[in-house]
Amino acid sequence: MEGVTPLNAGAHRLAHIHPQSMKENCRRIVDSKWFQRFIIGVILSAAVLIGLETSPALMARHGDWLHLLDKLVLAIFTLEIVVKMAAHGSQPWRYFRDGWNVFDFLIVAVCFLPMDGQYAAVLRLVRILRVLRLISGVPRLQLLVGALLKSIPSMGYVGLLLLILFYIYGVIGRFLFGGVDPVHFGSLGDSMLSLFRVITLEDWTDLMYTQMFGAGYVEGQTANTSLTPHAVVSIGYFVTFILFGTMIMLNLFIGVIMNSMNEVQIEAEIAQRARHREELGHVTVADELAKLERQLGDLKIALHATVVKLKSEGKG
Repeated sequence: MEGVTPLNAGAHRLAHIHPQSMKENCRRIVDSKWFQRFIIGVILSAAVLIGLETSPALMARHGDWLHLLDKLVLAIFTLEIVVKMAAHGSQPWRYFRDGWNVFDFLIVAVCFLPMDGQYAAVLRLVRILRVLRLISGVPRLQLLVGALLKSIPSMGYVGLLLLILFYIYGVIGRFLFGGVDPVHFGSLGDSMLSLFRVITLEDWTDLMYTQMFGAGYVEGQTANTSLTPHAVVSIGYFVTFILFGTMIMLNLFIGVIMNSMNEVQIEAEIAQRARHREELGHVTVADELAKLERQLGDLKIALHATVVKLKSEGKG
């Protein structure tokens, strides 16, 4: 084969790149540690850029550079999506099977919408949401968020039980302390709002002392009121509510989340094993033979180019 040069051989080799090789290369890039760390770094940089744009002085001096960097971040996110889709080869729609990928895609897609003028605030809100992409980039954060989402149904029942407790104690507080302290227990709504303050342990003793000594109580001073405070009753009321609400109900929320975290971790391990088996199942004997055939073809082209080069040097 005369007229074949190393340059022509290289072009011939590039022309015969198999789509399977591109898929394998993209998958290797997506699964690499450096790629994941690079994307996390870009997400953190995007968060810093959004923070810098809140300063009018910086925007006045370096606004053009900040906007340019923001466009660069958007371009990197877009390229990331393209590479991840290419990693699925002839089935790019498999990219959307992962809910986190859908989340990333929506955030990037909304950033391309032409929202100016009255919609500029919406665009800024969407851009700050890009910080949430840090969750999809860190598997441990995905585990935590997945546990929170999985625990929502169970937390709903715990919340319903807590609401019943609030309602019962709110009604009791309205009848007992409504006349002594109308500011905090003058209505059912005020009573339940005060109980929320109690369950967070925010100065709950001030509320209790007010019911013990009267509405005029200030730092241990004697109350100046004609209504009779409820010293013993108020102690039992607030102490039992804290025991039931803070010590039991709030710990139930923690228990539900911890249980969901264990379930999500087990499901993640099962899904990872299933993906591994699926990847192994896709690698058939025909794929291995085709891969070997491509490697032999590339080797043959390289050997031919070397022979041609040696002959041309010998003639010279």
